[in-house]
Amino acid sequence: MADEQQQTVTIDGTEYNVADLSDNAKAQVTNLRVTDAEIEKLKQQLAIFQTARTAYARALSEELPKKETH
Repeated sequence: MADEQQQTVTIDGTEYNVADLSDNAKAQVTNLRVTDAEIEKLKQQLAIFQTARTAYARALSEELPKKETH
């Protein structure tokens, strides 16, 4: 890891120096970071899709025949 000496990670409220972790623990930290980044990307994509869906629903509503009111 780049500049591992100064990197820390907080797990369950306890801060750890990454350089002091086992190789397996370092790998799991990396896995968590990658997973967290992917989750954030998916959240952004979901927001985009929800916005698009709203726009499509509005466009459809405008295209539907209007009900006559008496």
